[in-house]
Amino acid sequence: MVAPLTLHVALLFEFPALNGGEHSMLSVLQQLAVDSTIRFTAIAPTHGPLADQLKQLHIPLVPFTVRSSTGVKRDIKDLTVELQTIVATLRPNILHANSLSMSRLVAQCQEKMAPAYCTGHIRDIMKISAKMIGDLNRLSSIAVVSKTAKGFHEAQGLRSGLSKVIYNGVNTDRFCKRSRADARNALLPQLPKTAQVLLNVGQICLRKGQLDLAQAVVQLLRDRNDVYLVLVGERHSGKVESIAYEQAIADEFTAFGRKNHLLKIGYSDNVEQWMNSADLLVHTARQEPLGRVLLEAAASELPTIATDVGGTPEILQHEQSGILVPPGDVKALVGCMHAALAKPSRGQAYATSAVEHIRQIFTVRQACHALKGFWQSANSPALS
Repeated sequence: MVAPLTLHVALLFEFPALNGGEHSMLSVLQQLAVDSTIRFTAIAPTHGPLADQLKQLHIPLVPFTVRSSTGVKRDIKDLTVELQTIVATLRPNILHANSLSMSRLVAQCQEKMAPAYCTGHIRDIMKISAKMIGDLNRLSSIAVVSKTAKGFHEAQGLRSGLSKVIYNGVNTDRFCKRSRADARNALLPQLPKTAQVLLNVGQICLRKGQLDLAQAVVQLLRDRNDVYLVLVGERHSGKVESIAYEQAIADEFTAFGRKNHLLKIGYSDNVEQWMNSADLLVHTARQEPLGRVLLEAAASELPTIATDVGGTPEILQHEQSGILVPPGDVKALVGCMHAALAKPSRGQAYATSAVEHIRQIFTVRQACHALKGFWQSANSPALS
């Protein structure tokens, strides 16, 4: 019996940090890294949380940095030459870019990447230029995180048949329902036993809408004093407007005299415990191709209010498995949070429905199977 040939996939990452796209790929790698029919090499920055995680998974890492030490993006010609040299040395079957910008970089020089087949991952819903669409259309195939994102980019000119929807998967062993009292005692012992904890997880930025949430929570505090907002995540941008945005969130609570009702945790590697400690997840994104945090909350059976944007309705159905509100509508958000806290049993019923949906479609096992098949199909007939 002939042993199956090993598929070598080189993964190209842009950032050293761990955001949704990196976490989603890592969840797949944790499962597939022990698969004898596939092996991985990472092409990525060598310092930071991503590199640390890859090291733990024993995945070789080839240094590649898109930005200089001062944070300035390097010249595209230098990047393409370096990437071509790396690929010529590695000779992978597949070169897979884990983000939209890296997908374009690969597409721009894919003719010189032989014998590797070049694939990409689109994890965004955003307007892009006709030139960028033209570049992306040169790839062998593209994985897209939601039906909504696929339709959006095809409407911009992405070639029909080029992309395939591959949902992110969540580890239902890590993210699952546990004792709220135990998690609360471990993480938030300073809060009153009667505290109602609202959780928001994500990068602090305008796109995630945390200022909308802060304004809504302050309005909620006019009627009740037991509500606390926990923000898990950090601001990555150093732009003046980004710094001001983060400060404006804190200022909402300070101006109302409730500074202690906002708890900013920063980056956390134990998000599952924060899910277990909260009473309600409130996800206020202005744009969301497919929110990984929503999958994690659903798997944790945490009742959820989310904005009705992008691929979110593919995860949550309004008044069936969660509550959906229009983006930027602070008044509607206040009303939904008030109702959810007043009738927690209804939210728990929605959460039970949500976890069943997750187990049917969004497990990490399903994501592994789909992504491996995607790479096999993109590769030569000998390995597909």
